[in-house]
Amino acid sequence: MMVVMRFAARGRERMSLINWMEVSKSFNRSIVSRRFSLHNVVLIPRMKKALLVGSLLGVGSTMFSVNGQQVDFEREVAPILEAKCLSCHNASDAEGDLVLDSRQSVLEHPDAIIPGEAAASYLVDVITGPSPDMPEDGEPLSGTEVSLIERWIDEGAEWPDGRILKDRKPRDLDWWSLQPIESNPVPDSRYDHPVDAFVDVKRAEKGVSPVSQARAAVLFRRLSYDLTGLPPVPEDVDAFVASYEGAENESDRDAVWADWVDRFLASPEFGEKWAQHWLDLARFAETHGYDKDKLRANAWPYRDYVIRSFNTDKSFGRFAKEQVAGDVLFPGDSDGILGLGFLAAGPWDFIGHYEVGEAKLDGRIAKHLDRDEMISAVFNVFQSSTVQCAQCHNHKFDPIKMEDYYRLHAVFAGVDREDRVYEGLSPKQLEERNDLIRDINRLKREQLEIGTRIDRQITAKLSGIDRRIDMIKEIYGTGDSSQFGFQARPAAKSETEKWIQVDLGKPANVDHIRLMPAYDKDHKVKEGYGFPIRYRVEGSSDADFNEGVRLLSDMSSSDQPNPGVESVHVDVGPPAMRYIRVTATKLPPRLPFKSDFIFALGELEALNNFGEINFALSKEVTASDQIDDSDHWRPEYLVDGNYFKEPSDGAAFEELKALQSERARIETEIRSPEIEARKEVIQSEIASLTKQLKPFDSDSVVYAANANFVMRSRFGSRDGAPRPIHLLNRGDLQAPGDRMLPGAPPLWQGVPEVFDVDNRNEGDARAALAGYLTARENPLFWRSIANRAWQWTFGKPLVGSPNDFGRMGQPPTHPQLLDYLAARMRDDPSQSLKSLVRFLITSQTYRLSSDHDEANAMIDSSNQFYWRADRRRLTAEEFRDSLLAISGILRLEDRGGKSFYDFVLEKPQHSPHYEYHLHDPNDPESHRRTIYRFVVRSQPQPMLTTLDCADPSISVAVRDESTSALQALTQWNHRFVEAMAKRFGERLENEGLAPRAEMVERANRLALGRPPSSLESELLGEHLKRFGPANMARVLFNLNDFTYLD
Repeated sequence: MMVVMRFAARGRERMSLINWMEVSKSFNRSIVSRRFSLHNVVLIPRMKKALLVGSLLGVGSTMFSVNGQQVDFEREVAPILEAKCLSCHNASDAEGDLVLDSRQSVLEHPDAIIPGEAAASYLVDVITGPSPDMPEDGEPLSGTEVSLIERWIDEGAEWPDGRILKDRKPRDLDWWSLQPIESNPVPDSRYDHPVDAFVDVKRAEKGVSPVSQARAAVLFRRLSYDLTGLPPVPEDVDAFVASYEGAENESDRDAVWADWVDRFLASPEFGEKWAQHWLDLARFAETHGYDKDKLRANAWPYRDYVIRSFNTDKSFGRFAKEQVAGDVLFPGDSDGILGLGFLAAGPWDFIGHYEVGEAKLDGRIAKHLDRDEMISAVFNVFQSSTVQCAQCHNHKFDPIKMEDYYRLHAVFAGVDREDRVYEGLSPKQLEERNDLIRDINRLKREQLEIGTRIDRQITAKLSGIDRRIDMIKEIYGTGDSSQFGFQARPAAKSETEKWIQVDLGKPANVDHIRLMPAYDKDHKVKEGYGFPIRYRVEGSSDADFNEGVRLLSDMSSSDQPNPGVESVHVDVGPPAMRYIRVTATKLPPRLPFKSDFIFALGELEALNNFGEINFALSKEVTASDQIDDSDHWRPEYLVDGNYFKEPSDGAAFEELKALQSERARIETEIRSPEIEARKEVIQSEIASLTKQLKPFDSDSVVYAANANFVMRSRFGSRDGAPRPIHLLNRGDLQAPGDRMLPGAPPLWQGVPEVFDVDNRNEGDARAALAGYLTARENPLFWRSIANRAWQWTFGKPLVGSPNDFGRMGQPPTHPQLLDYLAARMRDDPSQSLKSLVRFLITSQTYRLSSDHDEANAMIDSSNQFYWRADRRRLTAEEFRDSLLAISGILRLEDRGGKSFYDFVLEKPQHSPHYEYHLHDPNDPESHRRTIYRFVVRSQPQPMLTTLDCADPSISVAVRDESTSALQALTQWNHRFVEAMAKRFGERLENEGLAPRAEMVERANRLALGRPPSSLESELLGEHLKRFGPANMARVLFNLNDFTYLD
């Protein structure tokens, strides 16, 4: 058989004839399957058999097999094709350009099914053999199914004309997670606690028996870490052990245990620990990710909202609603807006949204992916459903259609990610504020349209001139570096004030200022030469800067990193100004080890909103003083618009100047006086409205889902109006289909596919989705949170794929127990997560030891049926917090607020650099709990990443738990570990523990939650004697008894 490979991504077909049988013999079948499946091959028709197919396929006359019993297409063949083939090979997907839904479709590819010749038919070839190529993602056809297909083809492949098959698989609702939640009765058992009864039934079924209960000290350490993420205080351990072990009976012991469970649940540390579980799911970070990974200065209020919600035991249903549509459902409540930080918590393409915009295809792709990220987060986290798999075709395994997926796009079609005021405004004030924003955005869109129109004309008329200018610069060695600019006279002291000032000629509406550092590699002017260490940028309409001075950027309070060859941007905005002044307040040395200090800049640009107008170009420049070097450094070079060296060829230089002059003349014609006048009016109106908006500003701002915000560059809101959403054929933005209205997958009986909402207001659709998610009838929502509560309590979930309860996920190990817990949560009037956690922890199952039992392990090596407690490694956050806590320097009361940096931030204006290796681990500002650190997406914290911290770019349902040599090295040698070992040693010394035995015991009790054994005391005492307390601390930090619970 011959096949043709299709390279669809290149927009054309390249023919390559390959003998299928030879390929099959030459390569491993799995490779053949991957490369030459029906997804990327098209069969070459055999003309002599095409006539046979046309004449036989679909014939209604009776055709008999050899044994006289014909295969029934409708009863026996059609169900197989519908269940096993049509999810990929249907009219919508047509993967491999093969459609198997009708007689006519099959006729287009006669080699696929050759009537009377099953052995020669490609369909039979790919469904047979020890490793069938098809179905690619599902279970192979059974022997009976294959036999029926072969017989049907050999008998002539009858297919009634007009019979169109339908993909049944995506419509199946007969999956465990989609069934109504059963309020299962507690089974009869020797245990009183329902959890123990359900678990014991499963143990009995599998033939395993529980080990003994854990020792009191071990239990208390487990409880402390599971509920607070911190090591227990030695005095609390003593109190618990005394009362627990001294209890007269089991009932009294249970009461002691329950009392301490309640204490930990009531502590503020509980929210800090359990919020981390949720933030892992919410893909929370404080930078955007993608190329530039810019900072999100106001993401932290969402984190604090999550902590507070766990601590106050907010109803879980309300907690979910606030994170999808809190602004609509709970107006006037700040939590209703803070919760929307969930939708905005994930990665965001700054370039695609801010710099490209939706007018271009790349911008629309960025917006589409942005909505997809929100949809995935909502359904993965709240529904444990992979709805995003229906983007290009119907979900291959779960009952979710493409229409369902794009209806969810319509739900989020009006929302973006942006800073949002969450406190201090009444509903009336909020409405007034939104009206002002709409008016400002209307003007900014007109402004953008004018700028775009001008850009098109400039491109059309000046492209030839611009190409010639670029050619001259390239041919005659104009280089890639910044031109010499302005330089002040050297100063004897670094702390010397010098300034440079540009007169724009008249007040101008400057949107941003760009400072270009000086640099010329041919003349050995190093990158960032003379750029001030500290400085400020100001604007004014007064040439002497005595009145009306605006501070545009203040970098004078701390040393700034040298920008090298990168430009420094300063955002400005209204009102207009005439003069711009850059004042250096701390100067860099001219050369290393030299005693003179300099101030130099390569270029200063004052740009409008779209960057096409430089108001500073060729304007008058004055300075506090200037260097005596008129050949290379002159004030006017600061605004000459030339960042490059002049061409060495004189004639080329003259041509360059002539071209630039002609370019300026044409551009002036394009920018007619009428257009410039309209732009001035627009800018004036924007300035007036912005001034009116000022009273509505607030310091209470959160980065969250937002439908009303002031447009910035090409990134703007829709002012509450949804974008039109279409079903995209094969997920292609350039192949839109039907218009879609807001809705959600009908995954249980009685739920409509389309929401009954006013599609003019995006918030109504989100509110409908919040109601859909939290509906009492929704089995996924309640099972999902029950499974997560179990996982966060016991260390692993009942369903091993917490974000996927579909057919590609794992089934529950204890389905009756899961439903019991889900029903308990659903039917609890307060929907209390703390109540559910308390219920789980007070079971005997939670209190089992982690002792090994060989007989049990032979049956259940992975402990799926809880015959013992699983040992678990401290999380990255628990490890770091523990070092701070036992060293006595953890700032436990310093809760909430802006995140601390455990890095040095460099180049924040463009593409920030997060330099962890430069951070001082003894910085007291960083001695807070790890949940309050500033989380970076593209450059994760090295130590925490090594210790399996969650990746904030994705929703992490279950963290990795690895053991590696790098972890051992990190726990022994990392700068933070060394610093904490030293601080721990100092604490022990400061407590006045003179005898070594006392110091060893105190160190063990602080670090391990127990006193040392006699052997440990001897060995650690000798180590302490030889190497000191800091080195003994490092040993303790690396013991399994410290790193692991139990």
